Amino acid sequence: MAVPEYPYQRETFAGGDSRLARFLARPILKFVHREVAGSVLLLVATAAALIWANSPWSGSYFDFWHTHIDISIGSFGLHPLTLEEFVNDALMALFFFVVGLEIKRELVTGYLASVRAATLPAIAAIGGMVVPALLYFMLNPSGEAASGWGIPMATDIAFAVGVVALLGSRIPPMLKLFLLTLAIVDDIGAIAVIAIFYTSDLNLKWLLAAVALLVVIRLLTVMKVWALEVYWLIGIVIWYATLESGVHATIAGVALGLLTPARPLLSRLEAQAVVDELPERPSIERVHHASFLVQESVPMTERLETLFHPFTAFLIVPLFALANAGVPLSGDTISDAAGSPVTWGVVAGLVIGKPVGITLFTWVATRFGFNLPEGMNWPQFIGMGFAAGIGFTVSIFITGLAFDDGGITDLAKIGILFASACAGIAALVVLALSGKAGDHPDETTLAMMSDDSMPPESAATDS
Repeated sequence: MAVPEYPYQRETFAGGDSRLARFLARPILKFVHREVAGSVLLLVATAAALIWANSPWSGSYFDFWHTHIDISIGSFGLHPLTLEEFVNDALMALFFFVVGLEIKRELVTGYLASVRAATLPAIAAIGGMVVPALLYFMLNPSGEAASGWGIPMATDIAFAVGVVALLGSRIPPMLKLFLLTLAIVDDIGAIAVIAIFYTSDLNLKWLLAAVALLVVIRLLTVMKVWALEVYWLIGIVIWYATLESGVHATIAGVALGLLTPARPLLSRLEAQAVVDELPERPSIERVHHASFLVQESVPMTERLETLFHPFTAFLIVPLFALANAGVPLSGDTISDAAGSPVTWGVVAGLVIGKPVGITLFTWVATRFGFNLPEGMNWPQFIGMGFAAGIGFTVSIFITGLAFDDGGITDLAKIGILFASACAGIAALVVLALSGKAGDHPDETTLAMMSDDSMPPESAATDS
């Protein structure tokens, strides 16, 4: 039998020598574990939505996503939601839960754990939010269109990292780390914008109920209650209370992610000792106990990310694109978009505002003692700024919150699609021309900044 290409295949079907395993299972697994896989599926879903919405069967597209569903048990249940609203309010809460997990991991054990080390990416991210919002607002200073200023502030991590990954060894490893850190800070900003500026008609009773249950979650984690079923039950109630409060329900997902413990119960050495102490023929009880302890040597945030990332990246986000990217592209619509300040505000914000804001704020920071990360040059930094201009998922999400008028919503979505394509192409071109394969530091720089580019990390505590 052939040796499995990946250690996780081991003696499974995918690790076998059959034709199905060699020509189907292993290629699929290889694709799924590539960084660009989620981006490819997102592109496919977007293309499918656009084709469907502009086909002779376009009516079925809008009828399908506007189908109402009623979830209730007796007299208790959700208010009727369309399928589109279910994807945006319920399924996307899980996506934002994973975002919350990523933020918590970075804050506790990652690059954001050191305030000093995270300062430059944070400054760059602020520039990448402020300048796009200002450019949009300059073109749309009043009326309903003005509420869309938050749209060009967002960065789609999957697309941005996917574009960078396409260039392989031509890109210094530190650029990817810097982009990830910047995008996470960008996510924090987008979440704050959604919670503060795109919330209306607050119901304080439901909001207080959600906050009280979040406090309960925190107390349970402090008490080291480790039964996940308890958290899932309370988490669902928190999501429902947040939905009824008027705050967008996805904020519940972020809050739950931030409350998830990011430090393991046991160290890896302690877990190894548990395994070493197992007798040659252990009882099933001993095996279960050892399995639990070994599992707890991995932080809960990391385990839940590993569990849910495939669902969000390969199912939920493509479903979101399929439900929201179907914009009619008739001659009149394209003509309206070409002359719309909403469309051009989004395009200017993402394609011009993002790279200019990120680069300008970083340049100012270098005047105050910060240096560019080791192995990066200014052209690469500008290329990274273009990659951050791929707003897509979160930009489309904010569009749905910003506008009640379907016409304006479509104009903004056309701007997002056009701008994201332009930013992605610009990022590829600039990054491809900004360096050569092998002219950057070794990948060990992914773990730390050089001493002259960033101050040493400080200790972090789990919250």
